[in-house]
Amino acid sequence: MRGLSAVSLTVLLVGVSLIASPSVHGGRILVFPVDGSHWVNMNLIVQSLHAKGHEVTVVRTSTSWYIKETALHYRSITISLPEAICIEEPNFFHSFLSEMLKIQKDGGALSFVRFYWEVLTTLSMIHQQASMMGVEIFKNKTLLQSLHDTEFDVVLIDPGLPVGVLVAHELKLPTVFNVRWVTAGDGHFVVAPSPTSYVPISGNAMSDRMTFAQRLKNTLYYFLNTCIDRYVVCPHYDRLVEKFFGSDVNFYHLLQSADLWLIRVDFVFEFPRPTMPNVAYIGGFQCKPSEPLSSELEDFVQSSGEYGFVLMSLGTLVQGLPLEITSEIAAAFAQIPQKVIWRHTGKSPKNLGNNTFLVKWLPQNDLLGHPKIKAFVGHGGTNGIYESIYHGVPMIGIPLLFDQFENVLRLEVRGAAKVVHATELTRQKFLEVLQEVLTNPSYRENMRRLSALHRDKPMHPLDTALFWIEFVMRHKGASHLRSESYRMP
Repeated sequence: MRGLSAVSLTVLLVGVSLIASPSVHGGRILVFPVDGSHWVNMNLIVQSLHAKGHEVTVVRTSTSWYIKETALHYRSITISLPEAICIEEPNFFHSFLSEMLKIQKDGGALSFVRFYWEVLTTLSMIHQQASMMGVEIFKNKTLLQSLHDTEFDVVLIDPGLPVGVLVAHELKLPTVFNVRWVTAGDGHFVVAPSPTSYVPISGNAMSDRMTFAQRLKNTLYYFLNTCIDRYVVCPHYDRLVEKFFGSDVNFYHLLQSADLWLIRVDFVFEFPRPTMPNVAYIGGFQCKPSEPLSSELEDFVQSSGEYGFVLMSLGTLVQGLPLEITSEIAAAFAQIPQKVIWRHTGKSPKNLGNNTFLVKWLPQNDLLGHPKIKAFVGHGGTNGIYESIYHGVPMIGIPLLFDQFENVLRLEVRGAAKVVHATELTRQKFLEVLQEVLTNPSYRENMRRLSALHRDKPMHPLDTALFWIEFVMRHKGASHLRSESYRMP
């Protein structure tokens, strides 16, 4: 009898626990990602959703160079386009960066006009090419019927290229955005009130403490960004919407009507600003404890002795800086006592010091978490920024493109980084910045403080993302969290 009672008690406890747990079923999730570094983030969420028993389908183009057609954790739908989206071409960012550096170095009003013309032309081309993905999907009645028949529970979208928004509307499915950027720039400006008196506009590298003149400039940037979005970017999607849904449907309203916005920022990094109930913050969700290094890297790191080492990586999209800039960087590195591990894929500088180890790939997170690291030289991409914060490693920022300028500014304002602009970089200037960050303990102390704040959360940002995606799946949307402001003209 005592044995039977024990078994009965066990069964009872298991039953109670099952009743008390929120119902979680293996759902079907349709994903529209953006290639490149954006996919690195989205893929982590896709892997985690698969691990929780969900069936994930990823829509990709035939020219995608990051999003593979076959994978263990998702099945794919491949769309063939008349021409490749230029950002999916491996050399695009390298060529674009070279042109931008040349224009910025020239200086003057004419160069400013050339710079913006180049940016606007490229932006329009990217979205024109991306909109063709929508054309190919909506023309393919067999594919559309298959998408309807699959009965997905939710559409997970990176709205930087927002074709998925239109497909979700066609399928009448709730949407979750994995977002930092939308067509108009920073996603906050689409979903939440953003007073220009203290919220810096994307593209205008300022802090939230602005003078009157800076506030005026910030407001002008807001109107400029709005005009670019309405007259350069959105027309490509407006034509798509009118062709397949009619004039009664407004593309911008569809973009604003997402059920849940998973915004990839953390307020230890971002400046405080208004938000909305359907916004969850998941900045740093890709961060994790470091793992042991390979024997080759570990031996090199240990050879640094008491001085430690400096890590340098300019991300995955840019193949390399011009040789004249990398030569200046190499000359500065050769003059410091620390060892240097440099992810470099371009032509090697001839003046490389004996303390510098060039590699084509490196385990960035594991190196940033190594106890001997002293500083990180990066371009200011979001992934590198949050990994630096997570591990408490001070930064030297060399911003190159897009949001990188404002990213490194945010760390500089908090005393956790110093910035050197590529067009102004000389060996002496770079050496001075290196020595300041390496010898002044305030940079490391400030970054460690940010790290402590970032880690002090009730749940990991990745778990937050998974919770809200499953929340939307369980409740077939989250309209109760969505403000009616998106319906306003």
